[in-house]
Amino acid sequence: MRNFFNELHQSALVSCVELVLMNESNTKYHLVVAKLRSYDATIMDSYNRMDYLKIILKEVYQDNYTCIINDIKMCLGDLVEEKDISEFFKFMEN
Repeated sequence: MRNFFNELHQSALVSCVELVLMNESNTKYHLVVAKLRSYDATIMDSYNRMDYLKIILKEVYQDNYTCIINDIKMCLGDLVEEKDISEFFKFMEN
């Protein structure tokens, strides 16, 4: 059952990442996608390959990086309290 919830959390996280990035700027969203491709990754991989996502988001959004992370957290709502999701954000915020 735990694995099922992890998959749901992963889907929710990826959906919120995409939603927030597209709402912020379609151009920057496509830039993030292109940069992830250079690592042979996609946004769907962001749950398991946080290091790539963090590097690219910091590079693309620079001073807005913290705002982007906060918007993703807001999108997730109460799910940010779940262990796997909170660990994701601990990594992204360090």
